[in-house]
Amino acid sequence: MKNLKKITMIMVMGALSACGQAEQNTEASSEWEILFDGSSTDQWRGYMREDFPSEWIIDGDTLFYNSDRAGGPGSGNDIISKGEYGQFELNLEWKVAEGSNSGIFWHVVEDEKFENVYNSAAEMQVVDNIGHPDGRIVSHQAGDLYDMIASSVDASKPVGEWNEVRIIVSGNTLQQYLNGVKVVETTMWDDNWAAILADSKFATWPGFAQSKTGHFALQDHGNPVWYRNIKVKKLD
Repeated sequence: MKNLKKITMIMVMGALSACGQAEQNTEASSEWEILFDGSSTDQWRGYMREDFPSEWIIDGDTLFYNSDRAGGPGSGNDIISKGEYGQFELNLEWKVAEGSNSGIFWHVVEDEKFENVYNSAAEMQVVDNIGHPDGRIVSHQAGDLYDMIASSVDASKPVGEWNEVRIIVSGNTLQQYLNGVKVVETTMWDDNWAAILADSKFATWPGFAQSKTGHFALQDHGNPVWYRNIKVKKLD
């Protein structure tokens, strides 16, 4: 009888432990906000518009920019997250067709004084390094902080393969990871940031990369591009 009670107690404790672990896992997973799960575009809309551009479609479990539907190269169908974020970790995957170009933006300010998402926000470059002209320009290659900081190494995968991205903004520190490699790290909104901007094409752009909060954006550059598994964790 004593052994039976002991066995019963062990089973109960084990069940409670498993339950506690499940709760911890649920709490951990609930920290992430799913922005695209392969089945719905409800978390996105067009920049400076309320609807979702028809050029972006769900293709399998991916968010695909269908250039065959576009009005022309870079026809202004950038999409933005409905939510705004300050400090965060953004995870996603992307792949491009041969010769394609796109970009991932954060802290996008939606305002009439900014005609496009790239007028207000910094960008992690998404591009075919071999087949697109930007791939031959330093700081315009896949993983770069576009026109500001070149990647420490080329960690991109070939056309047609998926690239994993992590973008982290914590305090005033920016980190960009591509396929598990930290390719960019810098501080923002300080003298270092001002110096980087002054040495870029954005030197004379009023308000560029100054906001500490804003939308995420995926760029219409007129080329086929796929995104999937988009999620964000708030760090503030």
